[in-house]
Amino acid sequence: MNPKQLVADGYDRIAETYAARVAGGVNEHRFRHLAVLEAELPVGARVLDLGCGAGVPVARRLAERFDVTGVDISRRQIELARASVPNATFSHGDMTALTFPAASFDAVVAFFSLIHLPRDEHAAMFASIATWLRPGGLLVASTGSYSDPGTVEQDWLGAPMYWSFFASAVSLALIRAAGLEIVEAQDVTADEDGQPVTFLWVVARKPPSGVSS
Repeated sequence: MNPKQLVADGYDRIAETYAARVAGGVNEHRFRHLAVLEAELPVGARVLDLGCGAGVPVARRLAERFDVTGVDISRRQIELARASVPNATFSHGDMTALTFPAASFDAVVAFFSLIHLPRDEHAAMFASIATWLRPGGLLVASTGSYSDPGTVEQDWLGAPMYWSFFASAVSLALIRAAGLEIVEAQDVTADEDGQPVTFLWVVARKPPSGVSS
């Protein structure tokens, strides 16, 4: 089993279903963390949306004020995002294979996307994010709150899906090890398909130039 291919194929298959679910749902923590960026960043700031999905609501809202680049491993999701948010830039690909010059972005957003990476790639992903952020830049992300070395659900919204993540304390340690300072971190439980599911929500900052973390 190739976890990333499973995720890509799964989201290709359920792209419209998932897009409708996200667009029609209310996730107060998603919007509260978008508001953090809106309060912190100037108009025109460069924002990278990792695992952007179909672009709604996150990339669409960010693109109202910022220069947004979205990336997703699902080709169909990217097609939907380009149609829904024409004022942003979208690319199809694996977030762990991205290359950007250092200090390219004022913020990086990763909502419900890191959880689809094999967790042995999380440390390197956080290190890349830290490199791409400008001094003072923000990472706003959600990930798992408990230890899952890798799980496949055979029918998630109509397709197999893969998840993997660390317990919250480990994820926070990896973020710090990448050179980012934790501004805010909270385990939040919400209802998902009638079941309580807990995610770690994080805001982290790259120290200003010349300041050690």
